[in-house]
Order: sequence, then structure tokens, then C-alpha cells
Amino acid sequence: MTEPVPAPTPKQKVVLVVDDETAIASTLAIILNHAGFEAHALFSGQEAVAALDKLQPDLLITDVVMPGMTGIEAAIITRSKLPKCKILLFSGQAATIDLLDRARAQGHDFDILSKPIHPSDLLEKLRGQL
Repeated sequence: MTEPVPAPTPKQKVVLVVDDETAIASTLAIILNHAGFEAHALFSGQEAVAALDKLQPDLLITDVVMPGMTGIEAAIITRSKLPKCKILLFSGQAATIDLLDRARAQGHDFDILSKPIHPSDLLEKLRGQL
């Protein structure tokens, strides 16, 4: 008699958390890891884009205004490489509106949350998206 094959366990959702403020990215990644995600803290848009092929994220959470590559630029590249990856932007700066307007003019639309974000609000938003 053969034993029943156990049902596969659902794969953890992989999340990239990107913010040039290392404390924010690291703290959000810890919170998400405790909530059952496989979260990785990255500190620039360039790092996020470089990690796409290796980590194959289900979700990219990124600050908008960062030195070098903006979060919107990283989001556009992510969407082109991984069209199924969900994208969530967050920002605490007024300059974000101009960047979002330019992205929308190019046909890119992203959800955005204001910084600071309470961890329970973030988790609620993620559960609605994933």
C-alpha cells in the first residue's frame, strides 16, 4: 500500500523592500519575514534591479525618491522583466507626485502609500494584493 502524497505547502511570497534609509528597509523586511513572507531589504533601485533575476520577487515595495535610480525607474524595469510582480510604492516626499505623473504619462500606474506606514496597514495592503 502506498502512502498518500502530502499536499504541497504554499510557496512563501518573495518581497523586495527597497529604501535608501536602511533602517526603514531592514525593519519592514523583518516585519514581513515574521508575517510569513520571504522579504529582502535592499537599499537602492540599482540593488533591486540586480536582484530581480536571482530572487524572482512576487512583490516589489520601494521608496520613490532615492539617489541614483528612483523607485519608479526600478518599478518600470521590474514590470518589464517580471510582468506578474506586484509593485507598491511608498514615499514621504512631495516630489513623488511629479514622478508619478511622469510615469503615468508613459503608461505606468502604481499604487502608492505614504511614509511612515504602520506595519499593520502595510500587511493589510499586501494581503489584499497577493
